[in-house]
Amino acid sequence: MTFKIRTDLPAKAAYYELFQSTGWDGDGIWTEDMLHEAVRNSWYVVTVYKGDRLVASGRMVSDGVIQCILCEMMVLPDYRNRGLGSQIMDHLLDYCKSKGIRWVQLACAKGKQGFYERYGFRERPADAPGMGLFL
Repeated sequence: MTFKIRTDLPAKAAYYELFQSTGWDGDGIWTEDMLHEAVRNSWYVVTVYKGDRLVASGRMVSDGVIQCILCEMMVLPDYRNRGLGSQIMDHLLDYCKSKGIRWVQLACAKGKQGFYERYGFRERPADAPGMGLFL
């Protein structure tokens, strides 16, 4: 069976399962409803299915003019290293280009910098402007 790339919103439970597979919610902060609302409020979402199962996703938020932020790139552990993340990234960046967005930002998981560097992303210098806050 082949993989199917889509741009519609994933089902709430399926997205929650995929998100939980990342380990990013170790404290159990985000509920199914919260994650579903986050996805619904995204500017652009790309999902990958194997049959009826959601196996990967990437999403962005944007002002629609100048910049966007890549929020999540997720692939279920059993489906990693099959090129799904690359296919998602290609779709996300192509969409940005088609809309005239030239500034794409992200925060990546430790050890994943190489994946994003292949697309031209560069780490900000330590003395560059920019800050973050996680509440």
